Amino acid sequence: MAVDYSKLSILIVEDDNFTRGLIRKVLKEIGVRSILESSNGKDGLMEVVRTRPDIVFCDIHMAPMNGKQFLQGVRGIKVKDVDKTPVIFLTGDADLSTVRFAKEHNVNGYLVKPISLAKLRDSIDAVVSSNVGMTQWLT
Repeated sequence: MAVDYSKLSILIVEDDNFTRGLIRKVLKEIGVRSILESSNGKDGLMEVVRTRPDIVFCDIHMAPMNGKQFLQGVRGIKVKDVDKTPVIFLTGDADLSTVRFAKEHNVNGYLVKPISLAKLRDSIDAVVSSNVGMTQWLT
């Protein structure tokens, strides 16, 4: 089964404009039409509640709210199913303690920059195929 990327809504939470633009470009190349953006974790958390994206790609090192705090915020939200929003860390941080934190807080994927089209697509495929509620995006 293939993923219909055109039906997905994806939020990019990344403080670096250039990196955010690259991620947006790659997502468009694979067919994603609905791409939302936030330049920090605080705004990203509000965007998750407001727009309910299907998947979030999130950097870790940002201010005023970093990716770890963002993930904890998403997982702690008491709004129906928002706490289950798939979050994929997209970071230059491959430190073992950060990876451990991500696992302990139920991150849905962990990509180390620089990203490639194939890695980004594979991470989306893995989230969609492992998440029962997302089977509507399979063709």
